[in-house]
Amino acid sequence: MEQKTNRVVWVDWMRVLACLMVMIVHSTEPFYLGGNGALILSESDAWWAAFFDSFVRCCVPLFVVASSYLQFPLHYGTGEFFRRRAVRILVPFAVWSVFYAFYWGEPVSNLKDLLLNFNYAAGHLWFVYMIIGLYVIMPLLSPWAVKVGKKELSAYIFVWLLTTLIPLVRAWVSGAPDAFAYGPTGIPRQALYPLWGEASWNSYGAFYYVSGFIGYLLIGLWLRKFGDGLSAKRSILVGIPCFLAGFAVVFGGFLRRVFDMAGGQFPVGNLVNDAVWWETTWCNDTVGVALMTIGLILVLRNITSSGKFYERIILPVSKASYGMYLGHMVALSFFSALYRGMIVSTPLTILATAFSSFAVVAVVAVLVRKIPVIGKYIIG
Repeated sequence: MEQKTNRVVWVDWMRVLACLMVMIVHSTEPFYLGGNGALILSESDAWWAAFFDSFVRCCVPLFVVASSYLQFPLHYGTGEFFRRRAVRILVPFAVWSVFYAFYWGEPVSNLKDLLLNFNYAAGHLWFVYMIIGLYVIMPLLSPWAVKVGKKELSAYIFVWLLTTLIPLVRAWVSGAPDAFAYGPTGIPRQALYPLWGEASWNSYGAFYYVSGFIGYLLIGLWLRKFGDGLSAKRSILVGIPCFLAGFAVVFGGFLRRVFDMAGGQFPVGNLVNDAVWWETTWCNDTVGVALMTIGLILVLRNITSSGKFYERIILPVSKASYGMYLGHMVALSFFSALYRGMIVSTPLTILATAFSSFAVVAVVAVLVRKIPVIGKYIIG
């Protein structure tokens, strides 16, 4: 699996694909977010938004699996690990956080908000806080990760997969879009239906510590330790049905909620909590996204080609992928406004926005990363 470049080829391909998928997600958002927060103008837009956004919803988990596969368990001491991650992750994050504070909104207010959270105008930066949290616990889990056997690790992943049903159970027993409501700052309020030990005085239920993105960390570990035992044929035969099953859950869940609210009448939507309700099956900790992630990785891990296209295009873009993620919203907002005024077709607008943004951001990020000394502090 390791190539002469000392790179894991399929991980580089996966990072590049994940970047493109993120841009498709954000290119689709204007077709269901708008007005007072949530707005779908037509039945056709509902179908296209559901299809494109659902199809690429596993993009963020792919990044987590890539980080886990390459970094977990740790290859060096805790201090060295954090030093390297600080240069690679924290410094570019700080640079782009300050940039967005001045680029969108009121700079003074935005800079004050950065003491508590990311700038909500640059909502994609939530990802960095999550990955930092995973990096913090990697040293703690690394001794266990070195020794864990296949059956034990598989059992923990199975338990985690069960927790991906919890958001859907919570939405089902709540039975209304008000189950997950967001205030004007984007901060969620307490869910109406706490489950399995959760209460108004306790958010840490029975499955809290084995839920969320920790599962993708474990999947990356499983692939690193035991993935070589999977044949290419078996990976594909399992991976494709797994991805399609997850897509059915994600796609069908979004559309059902939209059409339930629309009642056959479009436009549909109101406050942003309507969109939050529509997105229930899109959340990264739900079973559909988990299945899509596992399925796609099982297929991608069979990529071994490291020819000229890989060396000249995929590899440099993969190395710049973090910076692309941080900075892509600048180009994407430009192309989204441009194409929505030029192209009347929803699918063509989404694809043109995503691919144009990807191409421009990739070129800029690769070139900036080559700048001596400061390039790595901007792109990572």
